[in-house]
Parts: sequence; C-alpha cells; structure tokens
Amino acid sequence: MREVDPRSKYDRRVFLKGAAATVPAVAVATSTGLGVTDAWAEDAKALSPATLKTLVKVARDIYPHDILADRYYIVAVKPWDGKAAEDAAVKSMINDGVARLDQDARDRHKVAYIDVPWEADRVALLQGIERTAFFTAIRSDLVVSLYNQKEVWPKFGYEGSSAEHGGYINRGFSDIDWLPKA
Repeated sequence: MREVDPRSKYDRRVFLKGAAATVPAVAVATSTGLGVTDAWAEDAKALSPATLKTLVKVARDIYPHDILADRYYIVAVKPWDGKAAEDAAVKSMINDGVARLDQDARDRHKVAYIDVPWEADRVALLQGIERTAFFTAIRSDLVVSLYNQKEVWPKFGYEGSSAEHGGYINRGFSDIDWLPKA
C-alpha cells in the first residue's frame, strides 16, 4: 500500500511571488494588443498581418488536423506573402478572396471570418467560395506546402522516402498493425 503525504508540496509565498510578477506582464501584453503567436505576421512584405492570419485560419479549415500546431499552417501559408510581393495579380487575388470571406462572414455572422467561432460555420463560408480562383489556389498549394513539411510526417505515421533504403518491400510493406490478426 502506498502512503500519501498530506502536506502540500507547493509554497504559498513562491506562488504569490510568481503571480505578482506575471499579472502585470500579462496586463501590459493584452492592453497593447500584442500576442506572442501573432508576431510572425508582423514582418509581412505585401500582405497585411490580418490577411495572413485569415489565411492560416482558412488553411486550418480546409485541412483540419487537431494534432498539428498552428506553426505548421503558418509555414504553409507564409510563402503567399512573398508571391504577393512579386506579383500584383496574386496580391489582388488574395486580398479580394479574404475580403469576400470577411464580407460573407459579416453578412451571416456579424463578425470577420477569423472571428466566426464554429468550424462548421467557417466551412459553410468556404463552400460558398470553393469555385473561385482564390480558394482553388490556396487549397491546391496547401496540399504540397502543408504535407511536404518533414516535421509533419511523423505525426501522420509517414516515415519518409524509402527509395534510399531499398524500397517499401524492405521497409514497412508488411508492417500493418491496425488489422486484426488472422
């Protein structure tokens, strides 16, 4: 039988000191509107930070994976800023597509697309624009830019190329562990 020590392992003074230091820092960060997670969008060349954040939300809604952190979607979407800087037509397509999404969201939900709280509602908005050049370009680019990140592969159980290891016959061909044993 295991004995449990009834004494607390945490010191109240240490907790209060930490809380006293944390509360002002959080208050300053939230009052200035700065978020650690939004810093990546601030160095955009051609697109606004709001547009890039909306693109990340669109990417997450097109290819939703709860096991993937936002950073993978950011890496997938970030090159659109460079493409928009090089080509005015791309910049216009992205800005017009995000503007239409935001307008559709305001018409239906009274908030911008990124602020629509339910994924199903955002997906319905995306279904309304799925035949546009904006949606087609973003969706087809995401297939490569999201799933071709080597850091993402292990999360889906993909071990990478097998050609340099003799092919799949020698590396994983009969490693099926999800079928019942006969």
